[in-house]
Amino acid sequence: MSDKRTVTFDKEIPENAGITAKRLFGQLKNQRSRLIIVAICIVLYTALNIFTPYYSAGVIDHLLTAIRNCVSTGAKFSIEWNPLGMKMLALFLMYILTSVFYHFQAYLMASVAERLILTLRKQISHKLNKLPLRFFDGNKPGEILSRVTSDLDKVSETLQTGLLKLLTAIGTLVGAMAFMFYYSVLLMLVFLAFTVVSLSVTKAVAKKNLECAADRQRALAYLTGIAEEYYTGRDVIRAYNHEQESIETVNTAVDELRAATKKTDFLTNCVNPLIRMLSRLSQAAIMLLACHWMLQGRMSLGVVQAFFQYMNMAAEPLTETSYMINSLQAALASAERTFHFLDAAEEIPDTSTPIPLEKAKGKVSFENVSFGYTPDKILMKNISFTAKPGQKIAVVGSTGAGKTTLINLLMRFYEVNGGQITIDGIRTTDLTRQDLRHNFGMVLQDTWLFGGTIAENIAYGRPDATMEEIKAAAKAAKVDYFIRTMPQGYNTVLDNDAANLSVGQRQLITIARVFLCNPPVIILDEATSSVDTRTEAEIGKAMKQLMSGRTSFVIAHRLSTIRDADNILFMENGNIIEQGNHKELLAAKGAYAALYYSQFA
Repeated sequence: MSDKRTVTFDKEIPENAGITAKRLFGQLKNQRSRLIIVAICIVLYTALNIFTPYYSAGVIDHLLTAIRNCVSTGAKFSIEWNPLGMKMLALFLMYILTSVFYHFQAYLMASVAERLILTLRKQISHKLNKLPLRFFDGNKPGEILSRVTSDLDKVSETLQTGLLKLLTAIGTLVGAMAFMFYYSVLLMLVFLAFTVVSLSVTKAVAKKNLECAADRQRALAYLTGIAEEYYTGRDVIRAYNHEQESIETVNTAVDELRAATKKTDFLTNCVNPLIRMLSRLSQAAIMLLACHWMLQGRMSLGVVQAFFQYMNMAAEPLTETSYMINSLQAALASAERTFHFLDAAEEIPDTSTPIPLEKAKGKVSFENVSFGYTPDKILMKNISFTAKPGQKIAVVGSTGAGKTTLINLLMRFYEVNGGQITIDGIRTTDLTRQDLRHNFGMVLQDTWLFGGTIAENIAYGRPDATMEEIKAAAKAAKVDYFIRTMPQGYNTVLDNDAANLSVGQRQLITIARVFLCNPPVIILDEATSSVDTRTEAEIGKAMKQLMSGRTSFVIAHRLSTIRDADNILFMENGNIIEQGNHKELLAAKGAYAALYYSQFA
């Protein structure tokens, strides 16, 4: 259980905002028609929103004049269609159209954002299948999951709200301040004075808010990582009585996240009331001056109410500046992390001129193979051996000797640094990975079953298999009996990582998969390590029948299971230090003999 914190994805400010924004909007090239409509709606909404207060000033002044005339003459008040009725109807239609354009652009932008996120998630899904194993070795599953879910959700949310607010705010702010300047330069200067104070406060709070948001993101990524780690290793935690320690670790992480979130939310929520208070003070000062001018006849009631509408229009974008900037920065940072993920180094592409290999005979050769997880640290040097068709090759050695790495190279999960690996005389690099792996069947020490029925899990390598074939494979793997004792038999749904099955039963199901695929080359990585002795013996008989005429690679710690191997590779520190059959290696009295006698002393 690691306490190592990854900081690769923790930044809330993008390193290259311009490049990221350009690339993000480049993903929208197939939605240009929608974006054009959104842009038109934004322009029309902004124009109507700015023009409506100006038009309302004339309507109110005209209405006030009509009321005064009625009071002075004692006539009954009525609204004549021409011109007052027409102007009031036009004003009403302006308000309706403003609302229509606003909601229509919001609806279209939501559609654009979700389509964009769908596109990115498809790219991520495709990318996951092309990333090498070293990428997954260097990143926690919980952290990767956080990047492909919460980061994209943040981008979607910002595109739907923050971006629209920013675009409309810019146009509204410019238009409103232009009309304010037109109506009164002095009132405009009073408003600007309060605005400068508001922006200074906003800038100071925004800087601190970004720091707190970064701390919160780090705390969230750490909590997600350990939650995934502890859930996956829950059995080990219980076995070693570390429940209390794990609870305390999680509680500490939760407290860190709570504290970081509390501080971030406080700053986020306190800045708006503070700015609004300053805005109200500016409104009070402007109201006093405007009313004084109105009493002197220097400004009409319609102009005063229009000026206040424009002041509110300008004040709202300024109040939301901190939120919009932070939101856009966080979204661009999330998009940048997503693009970093999409730009991660992929597996070497398959050759453009592959050699077809539908059914291999099973001859496998390692020819002076060298490999290292990093080029400057070579683990294997000049590995050479040949497995003839039908031979059983055993790979033994202490933990960390390189046994599983050898198999990973054979399957092209990793690329060799030197030499070559061939199957039937064809270099594995001259085959597509699909053709290569189609000729192999693997049973790993760590079993993995997917959500679904038992039958679907057995048929994972052959989805088109019939139920009769599935049952035959299960019988060959000695798993049919306990499957029939399950509530729905082969249709029993596995849940919660197949927690309703024992480890041995899960292992048997994965072995049944290989029986069903019937590949020419079989790889068994401690395939019987989780079953009892009697079951192991039964599986051994079935495996012997299955391996007849097929090449097999067996990684084993119990040497009793590989005494009949045609060739035994004894590995140490990534290299083969001995190879030969059981009798030859015992006669050599080397490392293999010492290990064998230590097990059967």
